[in-house]
Amino acid sequence: MDPSKQALDQILLVIGISAYVTGTLVLIGYFLSRSTLLKQIGMPLAVIGCIAQFAELGARWNMTGVWPLTNLYGSLSLFSAFGVLIFVIFAFKYDLWFIGFGVLGIAAIALGYATTWNEGYMPAVPALQSYWIKVHVPLVIAAYASFMVAFVMSLIYLLKAAFENRLGGGASAVRGSAAGAGSNVEVTLSGANISATLPGTYAVPSSRVGSIRSDTPHIDAAAARGDFWGLWLAGLPSLGKLDILTYRIVAVGLPLLTLGVITGAWWAKEAWGAYWQWDPKETAALTSWIIYAAYMHLHTRSAWRGSRTAWVSVIGFVSIVFCYLGVNIFISGLHSYKM
Repeated sequence: MDPSKQALDQILLVIGISAYVTGTLVLIGYFLSRSTLLKQIGMPLAVIGCIAQFAELGARWNMTGVWPLTNLYGSLSLFSAFGVLIFVIFAFKYDLWFIGFGVLGIAAIALGYATTWNEGYMPAVPALQSYWIKVHVPLVIAAYASFMVAFVMSLIYLLKAAFENRLGGGASAVRGSAAGAGSNVEVTLSGANISATLPGTYAVPSSRVGSIRSDTPHIDAAAARGDFWGLWLAGLPSLGKLDILTYRIVAVGLPLLTLGVITGAWWAKEAWGAYWQWDPKETAALTSWIIYAAYMHLHTRSAWRGSRTAWVSVIGFVSIVFCYLGVNIFISGLHSYKM
């Protein structure tokens, strides 16, 4: 094994982890302060970490000639890289950097945990020496990564919705709030220059104070009074926007998971002689698919949009974590990343 290539592999790994950890801390600061400077620092850190990870996987493949996704180390590394890639694409398009601390934080944890499963550069077992691994695994991991980004978005939605209900005296004011931008309620604010008090892309502009449409009237009223939490929450996107963006991210992940399940069945037929054997991994993957398919269906019903579908997204990602790690590590079956 070429020592210089091994050194490059380790350097790229360190760059990836360092960029994610630093980016997480910087974007936590951005989430709390809406500082444009912190956002501008966090953006390139996310990109650098993502590029370093893909480069590390490529370098490992080039160095060993072994597809790098045959163990849990390679799989978790790709999960982190895909998660950050999907986040960066949506963040540049929709200015979602406010969720970056969550995405990069999970990516850093996954990559750090992956290093504990780093089994070096050994060849794959015969069962994994198939062309299907180059199709099935990336599809499934990309789906998992999409659901991770949607999970972080859902948590931000639930945070803002919880504060809206709390400020409203517990009234469920946010059910179905994401039916669309035109479905928001009317609220009148006065006497506060919110954008000057809370700088940031999503701050309520002072020109609109007096008559604006909002799906969080209690938060906006608190912001108009100068309440700290009201001002901070008013700087986040509307509940409607958070819900729609979560839906769009899940709409990326579900087709990928569907293709992953189908290609996995074809691979199982070739390897084990049957398309489906109700292996724990297969059952867990099917359960996750059903949850996200239910999410997509329920989102078509206005009464379910908002907090309810956000909770379905959270439950869905919990099922993904169980399918991805719980089954592979703690439940014996046909699927395993161990050499």
